[in-house]
This record gives sequence, structure tokens and C-alpha cells, in this order.
Amino acid sequence: MTDSKNIFVIGLNDLNRARLETLRGAENWRFHGLIAPEAVYDTEIFDIASMLEEATVELEAFDGAIDAIVGYMDFPVSTMLPILCERFGIRSTSLESLLKCEHKYWSRRVQREVIPDHIPKFTAFDPFDDEAMMRIGEAGLYFPFFVKPIKSSGSRLGFRIDTPEDFYQAIAQLRDSIGTIADPFNTVLEHARLPPEIAVVDGHFCMAEEIIGGWQCTLEGYVFEGEVVSYGIVDSLRYPKVLSFFHYRYPSGLPDDIQATMVELTDTVMRHIGYDNSAFNVEYFWDEVQGRIWLLEINTRIAQSHCDLFAKVDGVSHQQITVDLGLGQRPEMPHRDGQFPMAAKFFHRVFFTDAVVTRVPTCEELAAVEADFPGCMIEVQVVEGQRLSTLPEQDAYSFALADIYLGASSAEQLLADYDRLVARLAFEFDDIQG
Repeated sequence: MTDSKNIFVIGLNDLNRARLETLRGAENWRFHGLIAPEAVYDTEIFDIASMLEEATVELEAFDGAIDAIVGYMDFPVSTMLPILCERFGIRSTSLESLLKCEHKYWSRRVQREVIPDHIPKFTAFDPFDDEAMMRIGEAGLYFPFFVKPIKSSGSRLGFRIDTPEDFYQAIAQLRDSIGTIADPFNTVLEHARLPPEIAVVDGHFCMAEEIIGGWQCTLEGYVFEGEVVSYGIVDSLRYPKVLSFFHYRYPSGLPDDIQATMVELTDTVMRHIGYDNSAFNVEYFWDEVQGRIWLLEINTRIAQSHCDLFAKVDGVSHQQITVDLGLGQRPEMPHRDGQFPMAAKFFHRVFFTDAVVTRVPTCEELAAVEADFPGCMIEVQVVEGQRLSTLPEQDAYSFALADIYLGASSAEQLLADYDRLVARLAFEFDDIQG
């Protein structure tokens, strides 16, 4: 069709192409992959300079209008988008406003300017400085505290520090591995106009922060022409007595007044940052005991893990937001038009130190289970013969064998259906450790 819009999607894979093609207006859109998905999913090596050059060459060679350049992933995709959009005249937030979210030290500084009572104590430090622990103490942080890179990806290289021994063990790992994310992040920083106090804190620095916690949730939102819109809050619920996530649940079960305060805080922060014409999500804790709401971090994208939840409850994946904004138009996200009042993404885990997978459910078994649970989708994350310790992006307590998406009439029904479903998933292991 001559009037079709050309939408370039960084790291487009088959799963997300299928999701994008269900969006409202998709019959008038043509989706083009930009940069192979395996390049941006590789968590060990990010050659951002090469990827930007590859994308630029491909876009310049395209015989047609470039109507949008979008993505739905964290680093490095999120940081490349404003650079490419600026090069090709596509509306997006500025790189500097994006970095005020993704550069964790800069982000905390701008948050402190407007919502100081809702962020933890923090300081930046150089992990290659032998006096780093002393400098953290001088900043007013004492055990326990949390350490993470200035730019983190998932939970990589994040450590809870309870003792000096914990700190020095973390420092050894940071010195050995931080370059895998620091070097590509520094490539992005070279494209930005940074204040002097931020320019000296490059990607090789780390953050130390006061420990915060409580009921965790993620507020999904966007900014369109300066207007901040929050359209849903998703709860992040953990297994009892451990830090591993059990499931994400939408809509949130938080009290209405707590949700309203989170919406107000989000509006204040995102306006102050100057973020515009892009999607975001903000992670919060509600500490009911202290009566405090903590802002954990800001992400400059939708959460992929929530796509199916919004589709089940609201009627369409919230990738609708990403594409509408990429096209420069006000998003048309439906509300409660889906098949289910409630939905969840469950993480089916085993709490081993390590093991070898000897059996996974067959395609026929999975199809039979999905047929018995309307709306269910099961994504197995392991294969036979795989050692669990080779799985990427896992926590220190468990391994996720499968992602399970369910819709139901209530939170109680979600849990009951999950229990019945996982009882039918036959995974087997050998050489179990821990």
C-alpha cells in the first residue's frame, strides 16, 4: 500500500513481530527489522558504534519514507534510539533527557531536586579506587547497602553488601566484568552534552545506595508533547523468603491512594527531567511499615514482560504506545477491553545451585496444557542437556525454567490455575547441586 507507514524496529524478532501485527492500525504499517536481534540480545558484547553505523547505512539505503524508529528493549537499544531518531528527523526524547533516567548517578541527582523524600541515600564511586569503601562511608552510607554499575542491565553486577568481605568480593567481580557494559555505555555518553559533574562519572563508575524495599511495582507511562500519562501499574511479587520474582500481576493490588501518589511522583519527575514523546516505566517500592514510597529506578522503554498482561486485560499489547509515539501521534491505548479482569506472568523456577536438564515438556504436552487454560502461553527457557548455570540473566537463588502467562477472574484464580498448570509440566534433572 502506498500510504503504509514504514516502522523500523531495532532487534525485531518473530515473537514481537507477531505482537506488533495485532496492534490497532497495524494493517497500515510495515515493520522492518533494524540490527539483528541476536546482536542486541548478546549480553556479553555490545559494539554500539558498529551497530549505529550499520543502522545508519541501512536507513540511508532505504527506498521510501522512514516514518518511525522504535524499540522495546533495554540497553543498548534504548540508548541508540534517540541518536538514530535525531539523525533521521524522527521525533523522540533527547539523548540528554534519556540519560537523566539511565545514568543512575545523574538520575538520582535530578530526582533529589524534586522528590528528595522518596529516594535512598546514594553516592557514586570508582571500583578501581582502593579507597572506595572509605569514600562510601564519608558519604553517609553504612552496612548494609547495595552496589551496582552506573549503567546496569537487568540485575547484572548488582550486590547487597553486608560486610567488608562482601564489598571486596564485589569489587573483584566489578573490576573483572564492568567493562562489558561500561565501554559501550561510554560510547553513548560521547554523543551527549553532559554537565561537568556528570561527565567525570563515566560508565566504569558504580553506585552505592541505601537498602530500600517493600511491595514492588512498575508504573508504565509515556510523555506526549509534554503531557505525562500513566496508564497502568503492574505488581512484582516474589517467592516467600527469597528475592526471586514469582510473578508480575496486572492490575495492581496496591491501595488506590498509594497508586495515586506514585502517579503524582512520576509526573513530577518526568516533567523535571524534560523527557518527552517516548514511553517509560518507573519501578517503585511501597514500604507499608515506614509509610514511605521509594523510587527504585526509571527505564526508558515499555517492559516487554508486561506486553501479554496488557493484551489480556486492556485488549492490546502496550507496544501500541511505542509505535504510536514513534509515529508522532497521541497513543490510543484501550482500557479494560481485554478478555480477562486480571493477568500474570509467572516464573516457574527451581531453587538449585546448579543442575543439568535431562527432560523438558514436549511440544505436544505444552499444546495440551495451553488448550486446557484459555489464554495461556508457555515459553520454556531451557533445553535438554543444558546446565542451568549457563542460563543468562538469572538471580543468585534460582533458575527460571519457563515463563507462563495466564489470565483469570481474580488473583486467587490466577494462583490456583498456576498450581494446576505447573503440576503438568514434566521437567527432569541430573547432577543437582544445592
